[in-house]
Amino acid sequence: MDSKFIAHISKNDDGTWASPHLLMDHLHRTAILAEKNANKFQSGPWGKLTGLAHDVGKGRLAWQGYLRSKSGYYDEKVQIKHKHKKELHAIYGAKLVEKFFGKTTGRLLAYSIAGHHAGLPDWSNAEGAGQSSLQFQNSKIIDLEDIDPQFKEIVRTVKIDHLPWKFTSGLDLSLWIRMLFSCLVDADFLDTERYMDYRQSRNRGNYSPMSELLNKLNRYDAGLNKSSSDTPVNQIRRSVRTKCVEKAYEPQGVFSLSVPTGGGKTLSSLAFGLTHAVCHNLDRIIYVMPYTSIIEQNADVFRSAVGKSQVIEHHSNLGKADTDEYYLSLKQDIADEKARLATENWDAPIIVTTVVQFFESLFAAKYSRCRKLHNIAKSVVILDEAQLIPVEFLKPILETMQLLVDHYHVSFVISTATQPAFKGRVIDGNGFIGFDKITEIMGDDVDTLYNSLKRVDIHLPKDNQSITTWENLAEELTQYEQVLCIVSDRKSCRELYNLMPKGTFHLSALMCGQHRSKIIEEIKQKLNEKKPVRVISTQLVEAGVDFDFPVVYRAFAGLDSIAQAAGRCNREGVHPGYGKVVIFNAPLEPPPGILRKAADAARHILSGHYHDPLNHNLFEKFFAELYWKANSLDLKGINALLSPEKTECGIYFRTAAKRFKIVDDSMQTTVLVPYGKGKDLIVLLKTKGPDRRLLRALQRYTVNIYTNDFNQMCIRGAIEEVQPNIYAIVTDSDYSLDIGVLINAGDYNF
Repeated sequence: MDSKFIAHISKNDDGTWASPHLLMDHLHRTAILAEKNANKFQSGPWGKLTGLAHDVGKGRLAWQGYLRSKSGYYDEKVQIKHKHKKELHAIYGAKLVEKFFGKTTGRLLAYSIAGHHAGLPDWSNAEGAGQSSLQFQNSKIIDLEDIDPQFKEIVRTVKIDHLPWKFTSGLDLSLWIRMLFSCLVDADFLDTERYMDYRQSRNRGNYSPMSELLNKLNRYDAGLNKSSSDTPVNQIRRSVRTKCVEKAYEPQGVFSLSVPTGGGKTLSSLAFGLTHAVCHNLDRIIYVMPYTSIIEQNADVFRSAVGKSQVIEHHSNLGKADTDEYYLSLKQDIADEKARLATENWDAPIIVTTVVQFFESLFAAKYSRCRKLHNIAKSVVILDEAQLIPVEFLKPILETMQLLVDHYHVSFVISTATQPAFKGRVIDGNGFIGFDKITEIMGDDVDTLYNSLKRVDIHLPKDNQSITTWENLAEELTQYEQVLCIVSDRKSCRELYNLMPKGTFHLSALMCGQHRSKIIEEIKQKLNEKKPVRVISTQLVEAGVDFDFPVVYRAFAGLDSIAQAAGRCNREGVHPGYGKVVIFNAPLEPPPGILRKAADAARHILSGHYHDPLNHNLFEKFFAELYWKANSLDLKGINALLSPEKTECGIYFRTAAKRFKIVDDSMQTTVLVPYGKGKDLIVLLKTKGPDRRLLRALQRYTVNIYTNDFNQMCIRGAIEEVQPNIYAIVTDSDYSLDIGVLINAGDYNF
């Protein structure tokens, strides 16, 4: 093997040069790993070819000279002229596979090879990609003759007989390319890491098999059954778990778990997932949840059941998740290193993540965010509170989910009390592209289950015109010693709160996570001790916050929100009789957009012959109408960008990734707040600068503020830039211990 061709070079701790990472070794090892990754979806040879071709552009004397010039490495046995000008290498491999395998076949691989450092490119600059487009890069590489023949040969001799399946129109081909890209970039990273940081490399993997985790869960569940009282609610929860285990032996596909709030979905869905994984030889369970607060709560439950080291949380950090610098900000110390490494490529058996993280990754272009995608193959994905999937991206999301089921050995569980209408159908004369088939885990027992778990009476407003003023509502709420009132926006929450007696609790997203957690624990304690407790909250309590109030008020909203609010009332069935849920027409309508459309759809349905908004048979009608009312189920045109042009196989990966933003960063800014320990941490950040442990600690002391509000607060000096692009409220006067961030100086009237 020719030792003059080097892939990477590094120094030992004593400053001496380590033995070089030889290019031929790197290509073969990357190919082996990429092939193994791609074998999970019948694409091993394609993965192997990307691995062999990705760095052949380094097999040129010009690039070798550039490496030596940049690193300062000198080998007296190998005389190569140093070259200071930056040399490209990725596009050479992309160009080579097109030359050897033709424009069509070669182009499918060229996207991944050309983008294995910079990210998947757009085909052309038609969407503004400019010089980063694959077409432009291709045009700049005229001659491949300076690639050493030995590297050309290992690429040319790979056997590619046929595609793994017959591709359909739409997102099928672009998803496959992105999956191959994931196989390549993860393999490339891991082999490079093996050379650059062998100790860290050895700290990956070595998790328990799924069968062992299932045994642990069974033992944990048996312990819960012994220690818990034999109430009717607990009997129902045990029957739900039994049904989940029985259905887990069904063939892979899309499942729904229709269980009312408080019916024990969390552990029952884990039982389904682990049993299904063992039955079908799957690699992991991926929980996808709408909010970070739910992740933290449920991940702790899973750790108790199967072991702390087997469960990995993956969500954002200071609003900068999955930038190429993300992993540096997560890295804390050796004790946390294994968990940190698992967030890079999801190689742990149980992953708990957010809707934003999961779906934005499936449409991402950056290598850092795509590394984990191949590990979604051969998994059970459980969508908790699936009704919260954003409607404006529903078309590309559902199509991608169906493709994962069809070709990547993925099973989905749609777990919610309010099942969205995700099955394919015709809505108002138009075809709705949903799932081919959905298997209900509870089978024919859904009606019985919902009836047996009825714990509340719903009181609807007399008509759509009768508005309840905040003053009248506050007077009415004050009559109850224990009551929760949920409104649809932050402004309404504060207006109503300011009219309530002293001692009332406030909850909204303008309070940092640490602040909300403390208030929630105080509320739960008062509920348990049967002490007076009144709470005014936004809808953040409607998913994952296990309140159990005897009385709940809810501003009129979609049927899903009404059902979630009802789930905070008489949750355990221990209050005498039925809990009381009052729906009222608030002075302010829900915010424009999907929340207002959901309320309109609910009004339309309830104005007919239906008077019980918790009748689960209504939810399909509700969501079908909501999707019909939506301006678009593909608002950003994602499907068009990712559907290949026939002549050039033109796909616009980078533009699609920029547009597919569930949370629009341009609409809000993350701000640190001086709550509790957050105050000292901000001072530390200002004086010493950001480091890995500090940024992680500050995550619990952040609030997202709308851009207009952020600008106003900056003008009046309430917000400072404490480090480049890191902002903080630095005075106590702009953060209330009762209601959080004070957007306007007059927000707090006490």
